[in-house]
Amino acid sequence: MNTLRFELRHIVLLAMIWLVPQLMMAQSLELPGRNSSSVRASPSGFVGQTVGTHDVHISYGRPYVKGRVVFGELQALGQVWRAGANEATAILIPADAKIEGEDLPAGVYSLFMIPGESEWTVIFNDQGEIWGTAHDPENDVLRVTVEAREAPHSEMLSFRFEEVTATSATIVLQWATTEVPFSISFEE
Repeated sequence: MNTLRFELRHIVLLAMIWLVPQLMMAQSLELPGRNSSSVRASPSGFVGQTVGTHDVHISYGRPYVKGRVVFGELQALGQVWRAGANEATAILIPADAKIEGEDLPAGVYSLFMIPGESEWTVIFNDQGEIWGTAHDPENDVLRVTVEAREAPHSEMLSFRFEEVTATSATIVLQWATTEVPFSISFEE
């Protein structure tokens, strides 16, 4: 029985690797340049994590710091940012979830942020095919406020998952010397 469950889990994971791009296309999130054959200055990145029985995936552009002051100069404080480079960052939430304790229906969302001195706004938007920050707040499904924190220097922007349990995880954006964590949880 355990061997069968193990094999089924691997089949499901392989199917998800194939399914995520299909879902993105079905949700009109096949964004400009996502499948570009040219080399990009900010390469595309993908990260995923199983939280209990749910596979969360993030697709994003990974800009470099290149000696610049990122937050407060390159990206102005108080203005909507695509949480990456090129297209808006996309996040697949496979089941109804809670973000920082607030309800978010299952779906594929564009993920935006509004940087602040210490508090940041994390935005889940159901608008697809967004290049840059051409974001329409009318399509925001959820906005939550979180505390940013100082971090060791990270030359490339990245997302990662921390504190993963059977029902929750913390998603962390890190770039330059800033980390922005936000929680996600599912009912089992």
